Amino acid sequence: MRIPKRPPDPAAIATSLEDDRLRKIIGVPIDTSPDGKYLHWDKLAYYPPPGNLSHKEWWFAIKLRRRQEYKTIPLTGKDGQSFQYLITDPIPERLHQIDTGAGGMIRMPEQITNPETKDQYYVRSLIDEAITSSQLEGAATTREVARDMIRAGRPPRDDSERMILNNYLTMKRIGKLKDRPLSKQLVFDIHRQVTDQTLKDPSAGGRFRRSDERIDIGDDYGQVFHLPPNADELEQRMTAMCDFANGKIPGQFVHPVIRSIILHFWLAYDHPFVDGNGRTARALFYWSMLRHGFWLCEYISISQFILKAPVKYGRAFLYTETDENDLTYFILYHLDIIHRAVNELHRYINRRTQRLRELEVELRGLGVLNHRQKTLVSHALRHPLFRYRIESHKVSHNVVYQTARTDLLDLRDRGLLKAKKIGKAWHFTPVRGLEERLRVLA
Repeated sequence: MRIPKRPPDPAAIATSLEDDRLRKIIGVPIDTSPDGKYLHWDKLAYYPPPGNLSHKEWWFAIKLRRRQEYKTIPLTGKDGQSFQYLITDPIPERLHQIDTGAGGMIRMPEQITNPETKDQYYVRSLIDEAITSSQLEGAATTREVARDMIRAGRPPRDDSERMILNNYLTMKRIGKLKDRPLSKQLVFDIHRQVTDQTLKDPSAGGRFRRSDERIDIGDDYGQVFHLPPNADELEQRMTAMCDFANGKIPGQFVHPVIRSIILHFWLAYDHPFVDGNGRTARALFYWSMLRHGFWLCEYISISQFILKAPVKYGRAFLYTETDENDLTYFILYHLDIIHRAVNELHRYINRRTQRLRELEVELRGLGVLNHRQKTLVSHALRHPLFRYRIESHKVSHNVVYQTARTDLLDLRDRGLLKAKKIGKAWHFTPVRGLEERLRVLA
């Protein structure tokens, strides 16, 4: 990844202009997002400027307008300059979509709101986020192997699997931590869990990096993209970050989604730990979203989309840092990631629903099961936690006890139901992986 070109200084551009020219440029109506795109100088140079403006004059006019609309937050750069952002299109639309589609019940699929089926989607998202967030930090294992490890509950075999398991356990815990205000200790606890048994120095888990632990973010070729603040500033910066996360500062409204995104950026920018900063930052984003009531975020994975184009992720950080600490670039990038993750959840649910319909069609043609068994299995596909009893099956299909018993025991013998005796009565529940079992049977 190359470092973007640093924008020219607007003050220097203004100084170089004659007064008449300067007044003319200031009077030109300029959009902060030409062609609907919030352009960094690195990209603006490839677009034709309006009227008879030069690229530098166009940039000056854009920055003048942006500066009038910036909202400042308490995060400061290494130069002491505050970070800032502005609300530009399509930010309001994206925030509205998240407000209505991730925090309320509008248009939410029945599978997510149904207590019997929602855990399937919850566990899937936890595993996907754990794997892809770890892969962003260098974990090298296949998704299939990682999924099998988590589902089977086996111990990790190497550092990559350990990293993924740590992430999974952390993400699982985040939902339980959402009611706790953010504190240094809570951040340390999260960091300690995501890095458990993966650090070269085990004592580095759950503590700030020291001044003798030089950290820089770069590539394998020696190019440095970011130097975080000095270690002796971390205590004060962490206090400010927690106050921001808890809504104590600033003294103005910050939309909770934007606050969550900035929290992600803040920890990654400060890089307070020797390792595991990215995973901790993304975990804090989830903590903040859930704390503000965006419950659907438990069912989505942002890291799977970041992993598909990690250069864009890095560039969103660099655009912000190289252009007067303008967080708008990172906010726009992150909102797009959330939007894509929510849409992917809906697509996945639709694909799964369609597969179930197709499986039910196959089930109707399955000669080894009678019509009563087919009806029960069809119900079980959508109610994986349901308990079936011989007596209830007997009543539902108006058959004698022995017929109902034979139906259920046969489904048990075919590996479609699990049977357990509670007191004197048999209870039958769908097996895990019922869909796969049915496909084999078909």
